[in-house]
Amino acid sequence: MPAKLSNEVLLAAIGGFESQKRQIDTQIADLRQMLNGRGTESVAETETPTRKRRKFSAAARRRMREAQQRRWAAVRGETAPSTPATTALPKRKRRLSAAGRRAVVAATKKRWALKRAEAAEN
Repeated sequence: MPAKLSNEVLLAAIGGFESQKRQIDTQIADLRQMLNGRGTESVAETETPTRKRRKFSAAARRRMREAQQRRWAAVRGETAPSTPATTALPKRKRRLSAAGRRAVVAATKKRWALKRAEAAEN
């Protein structure tokens, strides 16, 4: 190869070789699919399966944020994070009163009685 080539020539050569490489990769993928007996599906679909993203609750994200703040505080040499996270009390769980429970049971019994009566008619 000559010692001095212009940048345009080098960039054109790189582009050409990359194009050839993509064509060869596509052909290799097609041959592999034929070996596996999967037919001619697109390569992009078989090589990159989509993964579901994990969802974290707000409480989990808050704990992760606080832990990261503590780690950075340790790196900086602080004893506590510069902005402490809010410590809100968790919301109390709602309970069903005895009267409410009796009302639900009565409504359920009434609904099933109607259902049985309707089934007996048919």
